[in-house]
Amino acid sequence: MKQKVIARAIIKQDDKILLLRRKGGRPAISGLYELPGGRIHRGQQPEDALAHALHIHLNVAPETVQLSDVMTFIDPDDRELQYLFVIYEATLRPVDKTIVLSSEYDKYVWKKMSSIQREELTNSTQQNIGLLSRPFATGEEPSLYTRYDDKNTSNIKAIIYSDGASRGNPGPSAAGFIIMSDSQDYIAEGGAYLGFTANNVAEYQAVYLGLEKAQELGIKTVDFRMDSQLVMNQLNEVHESRQNELTAIRHRIIELARQFEQVTFTHVKREYNTLADGVVNKILDQRQT
Repeated sequence: MKQKVIARAIIKQDDKILLLRRKGGRPAISGLYELPGGRIHRGQQPEDALAHALHIHLNVAPETVQLSDVMTFIDPDDRELQYLFVIYEATLRPVDKTIVLSSEYDKYVWKKMSSIQREELTNSTQQNIGLLSRPFATGEEPSLYTRYDDKNTSNIKAIIYSDGASRGNPGPSAAGFIIMSDSQDYIAEGGAYLGFTANNVAEYQAVYLGLEKAQELGIKTVDFRMDSQLVMNQLNEVHESRQNELTAIRHRIIELARQFEQVTFTHVKREYNTLADGVVNKILDQRQT
């Protein structure tokens, strides 16, 4: 798989963030807004790449730069291309707040998060801003996704991306999930800090929490996407669990799944499960902080 490494900046001013509109390029990004930034080349420091991109595309220089997040993104137009985004929070020098755009952009705006519409942004920027703005541990919904009303969710086929992680295995652990429609519209998310446990337990707990939320929303058909092949195989009864703790959780999931019209469990590569992985890591990071 090919990979590109990109530095991007969340630049804030009076509770608004700076977005740039693409002048051209491929149809998936042309005319859409994205965060300022640029590619990090081999041997180049991310902060230097960001400063260079801001100078080239905006004719400004950062005053402060602080690392905020690192995330991966699979390009929908090229599934063999993975982006690694290094996200910074940055401020501009007072003398450098007059922006002059390069030929790659035709407009810039300062927008409050609450006023940003999903269809205005490139797919990668939706992920960049969504992950940075959500308080994952509380299950609060982000503002950058199309939402379904509760009354409509029973009529859709839901996709639940679930993930669990243990830092140390066993160690501090968390579980998380994101519920999407089959057309990839956001419905809900959630997660929990699990204390000191093992990775497989966390993976199972993520499935259980996601299934509970789906039931609460009245969803009847669910396809789970997870990067744990062991848990997927055990839930599909390909393999039996020999650990008592996993067997108990598995039985609870099966009993809950019987209350749905259909529940399936599908294995996906880790790079296709970045949203749920982001939920888990946010919970663990917040707990450590």
